[in-house]
Amino acid sequence: MRIVIAEDAAVIRAGLAEIITDRGHEIVAAVGDAEALKDAVAAHEPDVAIVDVRMPPSHTDEGLRAAIAIRRDHPGVGILVFSQYVETRYAADLLAARSGGVGYLLKDRVANVAEFTDAIARIAAGGTVLDPEVVSGLLNASRHVSALAALTAREHDVLALMAEGRSNSAIADHITVSERAVEKHISNIFSKLGLPPSDSDHRRVLAVLAFLGT
Repeated sequence: MRIVIAEDAAVIRAGLAEIITDRGHEIVAAVGDAEALKDAVAAHEPDVAIVDVRMPPSHTDEGLRAAIAIRRDHPGVGILVFSQYVETRYAADLLAARSGGVGYLLKDRVANVAEFTDAIARIAAGGTVLDPEVVSGLLNASRHVSALAALTAREHDVLALMAEGRSNSAIADHITVSERAVEKHISNIFSKLGLPPSDSDHRRVLAVLAFLGT
């Protein structure tokens, strides 16, 4: 894979580059601010851009806003937001886009290098990878409280697991029910939220997140 890294901390940037190149991938650019990120993506059209949320000059949400612009202007580029912070203000807009792979992982919750590199590969293939804390933050920040209130506790759990990118079988294993029961919960969720079900896990996650972020 061809990858762009956007991380203002030089040591972390170098560490990410070493991890990724050690596994046979190419770092086409490693930059320290959001404008340089957008320029690098335009110049190289990478498979994935790894983006921190807080970058110069204000260290607030420049990286996330740049990621949204990249999703709009370069829909084939996968985006992995890799940060210490859950920023819900723009995260739902990023995740609701209907093209390309996307992920949001928290730096202090990635258990090992294999998990991290697997996430990059899934995003490059068009998949979705979300930390459960990010999912929880998006659900809590949702303005559609009345619609979400219609969900049962079990349906809420299933929705959160769907948004993490888990398959029906993985959800069934996690909550210890049959796949048929999971399918029924998902059907109920989409019915209550007014969203059509889809055979594509990726579309399903994005549809849910689009609803939560509108």
